[in-house]
Amino acid sequence: MIRVLIADDSAFMRKVLSDLFKGQSDFEVIGTAVNGQDTIEKVKKFQPDVLTLDVVMPVMDGLTALAIIMEQCPLPVIMVSSATQKGTNETIRALALGAVDFVSKAGGAISKIDTIKDEILAKCRLAAKTHAKKNVAAAKPIAYTPKPSSNEPVTRRVEVRRRTGLVLGQKPTINVVPNPNAAPVKKVLPATGKKIVAIGTSTGGPQALQTVITRLPGNLPCGVVVVQHMPAGFTKSLAERLNSISEIGVKEAENDEIIKPGQVYIAPGNYHLRIAPIPGGERKIVLSQEPPVGNHRPAVNVMFDSAAQFGKDLVSVIMTGMGCDGCEGMKKIKASGGYSIAQNEESCVVYGMPKAVVDAGLADEIRPLNKIAEAIVEAVRR
Repeated sequence: MIRVLIADDSAFMRKVLSDLFKGQSDFEVIGTAVNGQDTIEKVKKFQPDVLTLDVVMPVMDGLTALAIIMEQCPLPVIMVSSATQKGTNETIRALALGAVDFVSKAGGAISKIDTIKDEILAKCRLAAKTHAKKNVAAAKPIAYTPKPSSNEPVTRRVEVRRRTGLVLGQKPTINVVPNPNAAPVKKVLPATGKKIVAIGTSTGGPQALQTVITRLPGNLPCGVVVVQHMPAGFTKSLAERLNSISEIGVKEAENDEIIKPGQVYIAPGNYHLRIAPIPGGERKIVLSQEPPVGNHRPAVNVMFDSAAQFGKDLVSVIMTGMGCDGCEGMKKIKASGGYSIAQNEESCVVYGMPKAVVDAGLADEIRPLNKIAEAIVEAVRR
């Protein structure tokens, strides 16, 4: 039996959702809440298996309540938000805070429940099987230091002796004092990066991506492409949010866009993303609306299939998500000499996609979520 708590400031929605769950043999409604503060108190009191949480509520809004819940008493949460641009942005924030998934109200506060009832039930059943994760504290990006080429001389500082003068055969060390009035010099990245990083994720992905991408350095010498299972309209908000809190650039991918170093490209919802080589050693993004693969568009397998051609120059990452999307593509990546990193079970919201890769013996590394960015940087440096 799945014990569910319903939080919504609308008496109508509380009644409709309660009736919906009560009509199912595997759900039990253990209570309702009318605002964020009430929700926190009842989560602590009843300890539900799943919480459905409205975003806009009086006294304390749903996002504030969610942040407190995920810090103090984490549990699987399904957000119920309005289908507006503001609702989209709030939903992305909620997913980054640790909500498992979301359902968009069909018609504002007074929804036509028939249009979303199957989706609510399916997502709440899935959520009850997931592992809620506490908020992960933000960390500084990892410093990227290029590995010296074997053909390049390594410069070492030599101590200048005050009495005996210079060490024979060595140039003196010159201490340069920066001019405080000079304009800052920005790091200029090469036009292309030899390597490329491909990341696939699904349920729990927005929070996982926030943990990983905010730790990537801005001078990463290659581009990063991402497939996150998400409907159209939400990936742009996800990219914009990540861009605002990351050192590395993040954007929603565009068709025929050249992949640049120090930049993350997120596949737009409802579009497959492929990576294609172009003259000059560069790579570009190719978007399409070909049929879904494994019920997904975008699909991780489609991206991985296209990325496999880059062989040892590819670093592939599979993270939290239900099912096995990405496993077949990872087989091709490994066959071509690519490198693979899988998220470990303990840090996944749903250990499905990484499990498929690990069980198939395709993972070169298995890392906790907070160590994946470090693993990416190390793999790119090699």
